[in-house]
Parts: sequence; C-alpha cells; structure tokens
Amino acid sequence: MTRRNKLLKFTENLTFPNVFESFTYGSSVLKGYEGVETTMTGKWQESFFKNNNPITLELACGRGEYCLGLAERYPDRNFIGVDVKGARIWRGAKNAMESQLSNVAFLRTKIESLASFFEAQEIEDIWITFPDPFLKDSKYNRRLTSPNFLKVYQQLLPTNGVINLKTDSEPFYLHTKEVIAEEGHQTIIDCGDIYAEDLPHPDLDILTFYERMHLKDNRTIRFIQFQLKPQASNEEE
Repeated sequence: MTRRNKLLKFTENLTFPNVFESFTYGSSVLKGYEGVETTMTGKWQESFFKNNNPITLELACGRGEYCLGLAERYPDRNFIGVDVKGARIWRGAKNAMESQLSNVAFLRTKIESLASFFEAQEIEDIWITFPDPFLKDSKYNRRLTSPNFLKVYQQLLPTNGVINLKTDSEPFYLHTKEVIAEEGHQTIIDCGDIYAEDLPHPDLDILTFYERMHLKDNRTIRFIQFQLKPQASNEEE
C-alpha cells in the first residue's frame, strides 16, 4: 500500500461514525466522527452503543475480523477493536458499516493508553488474536501478555476478568503461561493445539486473515483463556 493510500484512509477514518482515535498519552479526549473531540470514558454503552450490553475488547485487532465475527454471532453484546494501524482500522470499520453492525466500534490508539478511555470494570472480557510476539528479549515489555500490560487490563476488567489469547507463536504462548504462573493469575483453558481435537472454546472457529495463512503453512494454533487475580489495594501494595 502506498503512503498516499494510507493517508487517504487515515483521513477517511474520521468520516466513519464507528471510529475514535487518540495519540496523546494520558488524555481521555478522543477524535470521533468528523474529527469532533469527545470523551467516551464510562460512556461507551450510553453514548455510542445506545444499550447496556456488555463490552468485549479485541486488542491488536488488525482488520477487526474477530470483532466482526463475534458481533454477528452475539448481537446482544458490544465489541470494540483496538489497534494503532489506521489502514487496518479503516478496513474493519468499513466492513462493519457495510454489514450494518451497530454493535462494533474501533479505537485507534496505543494499547498502553487504554485506561484513559475506559472506566474501571467497563469491559467484560478481552480477546488478543495473533499479536506480534516481540520475541527479542529487549522487547519483552511490548508483548501484550507481559505484566505491565496485564496491569492495564486489570483496571478495565471486573474482578477475575477473563482474557482470551489465540496465537501461532509457541514462544509467545510459553511466555504467557510463564507470566500467568508468576503473577498468580488463574488459567481456565490451556490448549497447545486447538485443532488436535474438538475446539476448546466455541468462538475459536472464527478465522482471521493471519490464521488462514498460518493454517496453510501448517502452523499449530494455540489458545489460553485465563482470569486475572483481583487488583491489589494501595494498602496491600
């Protein structure tokens, strides 16, 4: 994709009613439809979705294929795809509008900034689908299941909130298992090959662009579902 095409998509994103974005760390202000500044913290259900249905996040959502698949499957739930890549957000948002899915929104921002845009316990659960594993030791803290990111998710999820990870990277899968054990979180499902037998979770049959590529390359797809332990109080810390 040429730089010009990307810039056109970045501009068009702000003409979509289902896209919000921010790149100012620590600020809760988002740019929404037609570039209008707004604050959605604690108001996603009321202001955007117009219902009280629970919200699921898809992190590093790319084209939002999991969001879209889940939204079609669960019309009584809300979904927000989060990614920093504007061209990918553009594709997901456009597909959502073409499919008339009113229970999907997209947030273009850095994942480490999420706590600025959601109230505590505003999110019911999280999906992380085929993220960049950042396998170099120097990039440990950029892995989306590293302790620093899990602390961000703890602020968004209810007590014992659930995270679902789907990955083709064995090192990233093993890293996640290690962090869960070291941090005292609770594994619910741990599957080293989701296609070895019956799917261990009913929503694992949703296939992203990357998963289709991985399956063509005969890669093993792994899945972990885990609960975060309750966040420590200031006194405990």
